[in-house]
Amino acid sequence: MQIQPYLSFNGNCPEAMEFYADVFGTDHPEINLFGEMIPEQQKATADQITHPAESESDGTRVLFSDIAPKPWDVQKNKITLVIFSDDLDEIEMLYNKLKDQGIVEVELQETFWSKAYSSIIDKYGVVWQLNYDDGRMHQVV
Repeated sequence: MQIQPYLSFNGNCPEAMEFYADVFGTDHPEINLFGEMIPEQQKATADQITHPAESESDGTRVLFSDIAPKPWDVQKNKITLVIFSDDLDEIEMLYNKLKDQGIVEVELQETFWSKAYSSIIDKYGVVWQLNYDDGRMHQVV
């Protein structure tokens, strides 16, 4: 089984994709616009990104798209993306980039399950948990 994150945005998908390409050091993915896929698309949404806009990093495929505008309380994320890494420098780099203009729910700190853990809501409202996997994770039941 493979699980792929699908991130939806409210008209700012290209900006978000640029941000995540920088954070994770990936190539810029191909972008498909609603207006290209559906020529009669309303002008208001013709320049928005539609599925499948995707990016791959270390074999992880992430799908991106814009959605029709909705009030923020309806659009809230119902998912958290968790990153495990055995590279502490990578965790610190991701923490510093993702917290820029975001909200740090839990500062990067040691926990009983990880030497370095953080929870961040990035500037696009996506919730990220960063875990440095130093072997403790496998000992916690």
